[in-house]
Amino acid sequence: MTNKPNILIIYTGGTIGMIKDYKTNALKAFDFSQIVDKIPELQQLDCNIESISFEEVIDSSNMNTQYYIDIVEIIEENYTKFDGFVILTGSDTMSYISSAVSFMLENLQKPIIFTGSQLPIGDLRTDAKENLITSIEIASSRKENKPVISEVCLYFEYKLYRANRTTKISAEQFEAFTSMNYPPLAESGVHLNFNEHLIQKPIKKVEKLIVRKKLVTDVVILKLFPGITKAVVESILNIKNLKGVVIETYGSGNAPNENWFLDLLKEATLKGIKIVNVTQCAGGSVILGHYDTSVSLKEIGVISGGDMTTESAIAKLMYLLNEELSQEEFKHYFEKSLRGEITNK
Repeated sequence: MTNKPNILIIYTGGTIGMIKDYKTNALKAFDFSQIVDKIPELQQLDCNIESISFEEVIDSSNMNTQYYIDIVEIIEENYTKFDGFVILTGSDTMSYISSAVSFMLENLQKPIIFTGSQLPIGDLRTDAKENLITSIEIASSRKENKPVISEVCLYFEYKLYRANRTTKISAEQFEAFTSMNYPPLAESGVHLNFNEHLIQKPIKKVEKLIVRKKLVTDVVILKLFPGITKAVVESILNIKNLKGVVIETYGSGNAPNENWFLDLLKEATLKGIKIVNVTQCAGGSVILGHYDTSVSLKEIGVISGGDMTTESAIAKLMYLLNEELSQEEFKHYFEKSLRGEITNK
């Protein structure tokens, strides 16, 4: 007989943790220490559940990299005591947070499942209970006494995705997230079905968890649009202490080939600013050099983000900028899959 898995719920804030006071109609914070009493269905899961809440809960719009560090420090402190982690955050910035956490944790051997909800846990028609219950079930799922999942994932509305492949696509639908360039790792219906061939396999040799807590935040996202002016691009690229830029280009990585634009980018790369190219399309990949309008970008040292999401690209940029890599090393590691965030051709 195997021991029941121990699962830690980490509540940082967000809609999922609100419950309605039916006397006043006001929303108040849910006490996650009482979770098994409030959601008795959890007793049917074959695991032990504990919870930790941020002292001050954070709205997703106020999330920043210091809170990312708070999350990974809770995981680090409790890593040996628990078999899986379910992290509850606001859905608006969940793809950004979970992508960053995937890079901050190296040699991960246990499941970390991010989830949240569109309606508060105390709402009559809430999606919170299903998202929470299934996330805990996924975090406690084992095969041959090993966790089925050993990567950072995001579960929402019957689908489990690799976290650093996700984007929030709806502010109103329960199906709030998608992963355009990588299929779901699991789907929940009558049965919970894992697509095992898509799941990252843990490294065979058990290595110690490495936690990277330093992220460089001197970065910016520049979204191109027809008519963007030289003054706008110039002012962004001349931000004081700027270290990295994610450019959201058109289609398969195309951008204006006007001299002023290319000259500004070249000047920035010569100053050591790392420039990464991702597509502003919901799906698909950057293929530098595929069209004439991206040949010049390749020549001046713009790095291809492949089929990475903007959320993942900005997280990876923050992570790699701290590693003191040469231009060649930086390009090599950015264009290589480190946590399953990019499809290596």
